[in-house]
Amino acid sequence: MVAGLALALCAAVCMGTATVFQALGSRRTARADTGATDGAGGARGRWGTVVAVLRGWPFLLGAGLDTAGFGAQVGALLLVPLFLVEAAVAASLAVTAVVGTFVLNLRLRRGEWTAVAVVCLGLATLAVSAGREGDGDGDAALRAAAPVAALLVVAVGWFVGGRLRRGRAVVLGAAAGFSFGLTATAVRLLPEVSVLALPAQPAAYAVVVSGLGGYLLLVQALQSGSVTAATAAMVICETVWPGVFGVLWLGDTTRHGYTGLAAAGFAACVAGGVALARFGEAGTERESGQAVEDQRG
Repeated sequence: MVAGLALALCAAVCMGTATVFQALGSRRTARADTGATDGAGGARGRWGTVVAVLRGWPFLLGAGLDTAGFGAQVGALLLVPLFLVEAAVAASLAVTAVVGTFVLNLRLRRGEWTAVAVVCLGLATLAVSAGREGDGDGDAALRAAAPVAALLVVAVGWFVGGRLRRGRAVVLGAAAGFSFGLTATAVRLLPEVSVLALPAQPAAYAVVVSGLGGYLLLVQALQSGSVTAATAAMVICETVWPGVFGVLWLGDTTRHGYTGLAAAGFAACVAGGVALARFGEAGTERESGQAVEDQRG
């Protein structure tokens, strides 16, 4: 339990910090674009901007932290209940908010500091009340259905989101959340985690499809409307159903007599994460505006 909890917290710290550095890279590129627009060379195209972000050290550091965070999340999923790991993933937004105050000069309001405290309290409550990880890894039919479900979630989310005029960011964010939740669930469905055995496991393909598909859906969501709405929808859909799935189908438990306390802790983590949803993409409109003002100054 201690090792699993440590890995879950490590995943939250890595993923939350990664978001900050990726936003830092985007902000620096936005400043450079402003200068290029004012000069004789004209503005770079969208692909030039993407390449510039990918080549910058902040993005590379963020990508490395994301990779380390995903590795820690996989390790945690093999040791502790799904609901504890997914609550820790939601808590990564609290890490983003706090680290962003130092790296991006974000200013947290009183309500946002309260949300950070609520997330921390929720995690502490879950750490005390969580029981053992379930022994179940699903049957053959469930594991075979996992990659099909991954494809359906990505395809339906992309199709429906692309045809909406209102609420597109929320729908795409929710689809991304379902997809990321399926990634975590598919890891738990793996009967054996080894390099040689993975190619023969259908759930391994579900991890890849839902992980990459969820990322693409999230990018589309963040480009389609409110960052806060998209991230909030993602947090809710990424955390709630995998936790329930782990309890009902995989045998995850709480300590005897601590079910109510665990439910309260889980709810606190999700609610705090939703309250901090604007930090799911730390380069918010306010930060973009500040970048332009800094360049003009």
